[in-house]
Amino acid sequence: MITQYMGTAYTGLGISHKYDTLIASASKTLFLKCPPTNAISNLLNETVMHFVKRGFDVDRFMNPVQPDKTDAIFVKGPNILFIQASHPVALEPVDIGGRHQVVSFYDVYDEAKLREQNGFVVGKLGEAETALVKSLETLAAAKKIHDEWEVVNIERMMWDLHEKLIESLIEELFGIVELNKKSTVSHRLIGSLTSGGAQDFIPSITKRTERRILIKGLPGTGKSTLMKALGAVAEKRGFDVLYGWCGLDPSGVDLVLFKELSVCILDATKPHAYDPERPGDELLDLVQMCTDDTDAEEKISRISEAYREKILDATGYMQSYAQAENSMISTMDSAIKQAAFEEKSKVLFNLF
Repeated sequence: MITQYMGTAYTGLGISHKYDTLIASASKTLFLKCPPTNAISNLLNETVMHFVKRGFDVDRFMNPVQPDKTDAIFVKGPNILFIQASHPVALEPVDIGGRHQVVSFYDVYDEAKLREQNGFVVGKLGEAETALVKSLETLAAAKKIHDEWEVVNIERMMWDLHEKLIESLIEELFGIVELNKKSTVSHRLIGSLTSGGAQDFIPSITKRTERRILIKGLPGTGKSTLMKALGAVAEKRGFDVLYGWCGLDPSGVDLVLFKELSVCILDATKPHAYDPERPGDELLDLVQMCTDDTDAEEKISRISEAYREKILDATGYMQSYAQAENSMISTMDSAIKQAAFEEKSKVLFNLF
């Protein structure tokens, strides 16, 4: 089975990823070093099928600029991580000769073609960097507005009811059960702002989950707090926990999945809005825990409009970034010596 996640996310606190936790948990990591390229995505997809045909489950990590492109894969069982380690984030091995291996693709390019294309590539790289900086700055501004939105709702939340809800869910989900093992904790990015707007992989992540609890709530109404609390209890009792991270604030949890229970609890409000759509789906409404307040509603109306405008601006800059980036990558890829690339690629298929 293949499960898709987002490899990196563009947030109000910059570019976020969870690759450090993946590298720490992997028995072997191949750091694929190369310029920005689509060729590595194609190679990783071939590697996915190589392992799936041999009966392994694979986590695939997608690129937020081109969500159909693969940046990394994690093969479960042998726990091998293959990762494009130069772009979009630079990652370095710390256990050379041990669990970490570097495969460099810098030498598979036609130097003469690269020299011919250099001016165009440098120009597009500059355009991409400028657009990305503007997008991240706009997302940072959006986060500040979102923080104001949260403050308004925090002040009118009935937190005693929220605490009782958490206690009730703990009793319902876990009862008095404690598993005789150590909890395995995983961290994954489930979505990001992309050039086409917000995108997530929640359907892929939850496709085998029998019960999904969809939380509906306003900013600041304790969605992330609730999921963190349940996750903490699960960890103490030996249940495996997958935390999903997404959206504007990479410090807030947007999904928590308990594999042994086949239960997933997720934030089902924008930018990843979901409604019950299959058996086992149910709604958990936190909006009703907010007291009615006319002044607060007026503040929220102004704040939400300002926030929406910032997100639209950030999406526009992300589109400009993607266009320049894709143009640069296509030009660079035309200089790849295919025979040399294929020869270098063989190492990925000879591991297992």
